[in-house]
Amino acid sequence: MSQEILWAPWRLQYIKEPKDESGPDCFLCRYIAEQNDAENLVVARGPRTITVLNRYPYNNGHLLIAPLAHKGDFGQLDDEEMLECMQVLQQMTSAMQQSLSPQGFNIGLNLGHVAGAGLPGHLHWHIVPRWSGDTNFMTVVSDTTVIPQSLHALYDLLKETLGDEAK
Repeated sequence: MSQEILWAPWRLQYIKEPKDESGPDCFLCRYIAEQNDAENLVVARGPRTITVLNRYPYNNGHLLIAPLAHKGDFGQLDDEEMLECMQVLQQMTSAMQQSLSPQGFNIGLNLGHVAGAGLPGHLHWHIVPRWSGDTNFMTVVSDTTVIPQSLHALYDLLKETLGDEAK
């Protein structure tokens, strides 16, 4: 049996880039400060939140929703920040239902480094759309995930679906 090779060039940048993403230099804070939304894959901005496509997704459509403020603990969020984060989670779930037709979602937050947070200083929720066939043999046999759509094609699709809602 020959081994299949999946070409995933976007992973090399993740593997090689420095892992110190703490403080005001975190990638979310950079994206918030910059206005290059297409390059940074920023799908939407709100008065208190930012929504970006995950550059290293677990599945097609994997989004990150974060408060604009660099805060790493729930107790630091004020009521308006928490409410807007939850409203954006709802909005993005609806937009993905319309554009991608997933059969379910994993929605969650890794709070703290030991819980799996790759960026523990800046809270962010993950929305991962799921389909009944997406947990196939690739994950089980070779610890590999197959992403069937490019990030830029997904970005364009979500921006089109959100229309004027994506401020």
